[in-house]
Amino acid sequence: MIQVIAGKKGSGKTKRLIDLTNTTAREAVHDVIFLDDDNRYMYDVDHKVRFINASDYRVSTMEMFIGFVCGILSSNYDVGTIFIDAFLKLCHTDLANTEPVVNMLVGLGAKQNVDFVLSISADPEELPDFLKQYLI
Repeated sequence: MIQVIAGKKGSGKTKRLIDLTNTTAREAVHDVIFLDDDNRYMYDVDHKVRFINASDYRVSTMEMFIGFVCGILSSNYDVGTIFIDAFLKLCHTDLANTEPVVNMLVGLGAKQNVDFVLSISADPEELPDFLKQYLI
């Protein structure tokens, strides 16, 4: 399953994502991961959450991002939820070109029984149709 938190810059997306991450970590029976493009929020997420700064691994394309997520899932069968902040920055693309990545995450989520929660810097009204169905 995929869920999307969308909003313009400064609208509180990251705070909402962190709150949801921490709530999930307290109640989870599986591993929870928080992906970001820097270490800014490392100490804001619960200590049970595996915080990963993707820039440490030089993720620089959509293909690398998908490979990175697949690597995380293949190395840990206990992952249940992956929270992804700054989704567009991590994918190094614009909103209109994210459909292949979103489709891949949907497929991975279904096959691996993993939930993805994405933070996207965009007005919810301006999201492409393929993303609107995942808004929370």
